[in-house]
Amino acid sequence: MAKNVFIMIDNRINELFEAGAHYGYKKMRRHPSVLPFLYGIKNGVDIFDLEKTLKALDEAKARISEVISSGGKILFVGSKNEGKDLLKRTAESVGMPYVHGRWIGGTLTNFKEIRKRVTHMTSLKDKEQSGEFAKYTKKEQLLLKREIEKLDVMFGGIVDMESLPKFLFIIDPLVEVTAMREARQLGIPVIALANTDCNFAEIDYPIPANDASRKTIQLVLDEIASAVNNTAKKEKKAVKKD
Repeated sequence: MAKNVFIMIDNRINELFEAGAHYGYKKMRRHPSVLPFLYGIKNGVDIFDLEKTLKALDEAKARISEVISSGGKILFVGSKNEGKDLLKRTAESVGMPYVHGRWIGGTLTNFKEIRKRVTHMTSLKDKEQSGEFAKYTKKEQLLLKREIEKLDVMFGGIVDMESLPKFLFIIDPLVEVTAMREARQLGIPVIALANTDCNFAEIDYPIPANDASRKTIQLVLDEIASAVNNTAKKEKKAVKKD
């Protein structure tokens, strides 16, 4: 049994290695808080210790399982070009809210007002689908459709987020600095895929890895998605037994 566990761990570390998860940035960009997660330096580039990356990833997945078990939501956040489409696809596949474009200030700290704008957007969509727009002039219809498109870009990923999330999953905290600030202000824990230029002391559950690699981002997202799906399946089975 122990041998199988070690083989499984080795396979997962190999997957991280093949995805380029071990590559950090040049030493000059390193934040001091990253030091405990480093293996060494190669050609002036910091290299992550992938055993520690794997441990951090599993800790994050364990916390996610706890959130899902309690019926909580995880808000996925990531607007980097390398991963925003991957993040959107993953969040939709597990039924979780997401922000994959520009973070709108107050998304968390002014949540009631944000919900009003989301409700306005869904109301406009309902009116359009029911044919109610027909009573307006062509110019008015065009303006309403443009408003829907604009609102959808801003709030389309959080339509079903009717209360504050229990956790945030963030790709690159340096890019999503406003989301990080709002989460800290409200005491919402953050799991983040973070590279060597990030302050790990500000992240509740940092996943130290290459946040600029699509392969690494996809691998981490797949792991997070599996934690959500597996926990949801267990909860359904438990409900059926009861």
